[in-house]
Amino acid sequence: MATGGSGKVMKECMLTGFGGYHKLKVVDAPKPGSPGDGQVLIKVVASGINFAELHARQGMYKSKDGKVTPPCVLGMEASGTVEEVGKGVETLQVGDRVFCINMFELWKEYVVIPASRAFVMPDGMSFEEAASIPVNYLTAYLMLFDFGNLRKNKSVLCHMAAGGVGFAVTQLCKTVENVTVFGTSSEHKHKAIQANGVDHPIDYRTKDYVEEVRKISPNGVDIVLDPLCGADTKKGYDLLKPMGKLIIFGAANGMTGEHKSFTNLASMWWSLPTFKPLSMMTSNKSVAGFHLGYLSGDDESEAMITDAAADLVRMYKEGLIKPHVDSVWSFEQAGDAMKYIADRKNVGKVVLSWEKKDDTEEKKEGGGEKKDEGNEKPGVL
Repeated sequence: MATGGSGKVMKECMLTGFGGYHKLKVVDAPKPGSPGDGQVLIKVVASGINFAELHARQGMYKSKDGKVTPPCVLGMEASGTVEEVGKGVETLQVGDRVFCINMFELWKEYVVIPASRAFVMPDGMSFEEAASIPVNYLTAYLMLFDFGNLRKNKSVLCHMAAGGVGFAVTQLCKTVENVTVFGTSSEHKHKAIQANGVDHPIDYRTKDYVEEVRKISPNGVDIVLDPLCGADTKKGYDLLKPMGKLIIFGAANGMTGEHKSFTNLASMWWSLPTFKPLSMMTSNKSVAGFHLGYLSGDDESEAMITDAAADLVRMYKEGLIKPHVDSVWSFEQAGDAMKYIADRKNVGKVVLSWEKKDDTEEKKEGGGEKKDEGNEKPGVL
């Protein structure tokens, strides 16, 4: 464990209670002391926002260690610079630019975490890009290549293709020969997701995506990635080809508006299908569930994450992947940034930065500082 406090003060973005966007406040807090054995002290520059934080704010998220209870600090991913290393740390040194992952507690100016959860950033990667890697790209990588066993000539249906995970999924699919990607999003985002590699964009608001997929691929698809849950889970299962895989990794259908809706949650729950083993056997289909936050705590899981992170760094260096940062917000704007995501306005990743000034009034209509420029389409193998 880290040794005591430093006697200095830092800022952190605290969830003060369950409820609306106003429950997020930037407050003063003691700066951590020196890292313990196997730990590092990181000065954080940027952090990503994920649906995990949106669910946690509404009291709908349960971590591996129990329910998230305010007052607490959210944030599962961050990027920054190593300020101090604890005894026994050989993979990192002071001054290293890193991205890291942890079960929350990363929306702080300084964090102490296990060195095994921090990874050196490749040259040329910005802190905003690095903060977009851990949750989205690790989730996409492990779903596609471990659960999905993605190979050439396969097809994938990616819901929410304009989100952070959606961008990562599409780019990783395109590192495999002749993989066809169907992606759902609002029509005004189609140009962006096509530029990212989606072969067949589908406007889920005006069209039945099941019908649209079958027009092009009558037998369905090989992999369905489901961040929605509820009735869409059954639709996804029915869309699978023989030997197809449905991978469930979220419950976005359970979130409506700023506050938790028990009616909406009940509706989603009621719509969930029941999978019967004998029926799955005769259909030659499989169903899997993935939750990155629960994939930790044992050596095998940690090694899996480390290996995946190393491969993602390699892919970035080779120009095969490149995070698409939609916008950058100050931590004082965390609530506004969450609303921006909940309203499905983002195209790519939404990032918080300690270096960004609070310009809430200026950005009320549009969003944070746009970072679309320079996000070129990654290369393809």
